[in-house]
Amino acid sequence: MTKKPTIKDIARAAKVSTTAVSMALNNRPRIGPETRERILRIVKELNYRPNIVARSLVSRRSQTIGLIITTILNPFYPELAKGIEDKALELGYSIILCSTNQDLALEKYHIENLRSKGVDGFIFSSVKIKDPNVYALFEERFPFILVNRRIHDPSLDKKIDYVVLDNSSGAYQAMEHLYNLGHHRIGILAGPLNTSTAAERTEGAKRFLKKNRIGWDPGLLIVCHYSKEKAYEATRKLLAQKHPPTAIFAENDYMALGARDAILDAGLKLPEDMALVGFDDIVETALKGVEITTISQKKYDMGTLAVKVLIDKIEQGSLRMANQIILEPELVIRASCGYRLREEVSSRSGRRSGKAH
Repeated sequence: MTKKPTIKDIARAAKVSTTAVSMALNNRPRIGPETRERILRIVKELNYRPNIVARSLVSRRSQTIGLIITTILNPFYPELAKGIEDKALELGYSIILCSTNQDLALEKYHIENLRSKGVDGFIFSSVKIKDPNVYALFEERFPFILVNRRIHDPSLDKKIDYVVLDNSSGAYQAMEHLYNLGHHRIGILAGPLNTSTAAERTEGAKRFLKKNRIGWDPGLLIVCHYSKEKAYEATRKLLAQKHPPTAIFAENDYMALGARDAILDAGLKLPEDMALVGFDDIVETALKGVEITTISQKKYDMGTLAVKVLIDKIEQGSLRMANQIILEPELVIRASCGYRLREEVSSRSGRRSGKAH
């Protein structure tokens, strides 16, 4: 049986120390690029595979991170997870993914299960505004970071790491865009209000209405829990009102897709009969024929930033200073809101006016 190469064999062949080999394998900065390249070339030539168990016993780390999301069904999360996985692999870590389906008990189970497997830290995109599982990890000083969502608790607000979007500002932009297109009666499909994303987006929408002195009609807001199916049914209810809205703002794109189906199934046209704006900018909203106007958040960047912050915490062993990153939203205008249609009408009108002269 051929003897498996060891880290000492790599060091001897590369004429470097075992420490240098370790730094190259773990992508550490304190090694020159030429030396790193030589080591990695020999690693490949000798088909070296590190002994993960032995390495974890020495470093007391498993080089794995638990990623806990809400559901893999929502296209938002795979896009977020891609950024997380890519950055983790670059930094020498692997990811174990679990879904909670909005269930705190299931979230707790995943935390306990992954800790029993020795994960070094957690990335959460599933937390509620008040999340006892996060509180417990914070009390234990176990490394974790929140991404996309955060908790709302004045006593901990400045003590917990997170990477999120300015959701309130994004919702404000969505409402303002629809208002500027002539829509004053706007239906809102909200997420679960016990999550920061939905609470902040709903607050931003209401803030716009208040600032512009638009009367608030509670019947125009329906909580759909980020469900495409519930958004479909909610949109049917909005359309059946005596005074239906002329536009809908869905607080995530998954619900916007459900709203779109309901609008089209009712025999209405987008955007001629009903305007629609979503939130998240998932890949499906940009497909030809779908083209939903949306608020974009940099999902991939959000994921890579979260990994970098968490691994710095894990490897430095310091959990005192909180890193809190809030990204700016961006309005992505497509066909569903009527903006392009208005531009086309204006352009045709201008050409006719020019001919008259």
